Amino acid sequence: MRVLRRLRAIDWRSERGFVGGFEAIPFGVLIFVVGTLVVVNAWAVLDAKMAVNAASREGVRVFVESDQDVAAGMASSRAAGALAAFGRGDGRGAIGPVTAATSFTRCGRVQMEVSYQVPAISLPWIGGFGDGVTVRSVHSEIIDPYRDGVPEGGC
Repeated sequence: MRVLRRLRAIDWRSERGFVGGFEAIPFGVLIFVVGTLVVVNAWAVLDAKMAVNAASREGVRVFVESDQDVAAGMASSRAAGALAAFGRGDGRGAIGPVTAATSFTRCGRVQMEVSYQVPAISLPWIGGFGDGVTVRSVHSEIIDPYRDGVPEGGC
């Protein structure tokens, strides 16, 4: 015996068989976009931290190895150059002066602070928005105790 079923035409005006949840797709896309912005901002903070670490290290290193009369100017310019080499020479960086516990003597401790303002949201071709996070780095070194031409210090 053969059973023939009659096929019904689809009624497109009816909501019969509709699966709900379509309205959740825009929220999923929104969560994806916000999550991507958070990850990109976290990477920007890490990249800025590497840049300010290198800038403060280079500034102090030049100060320690230079002559006394040109050391401070060379240190700040080297630190600015290190920030620019990392692509952070856009004016949001602040390079502090080189400070010394004592005068420019052997075994004198020298330190320098460099900071950089990372925007809250950074968009390509548009720039950064918001105050964001200030990333700081302080590096210190001791002037070489066996260096020639430097006054005796308290080693």
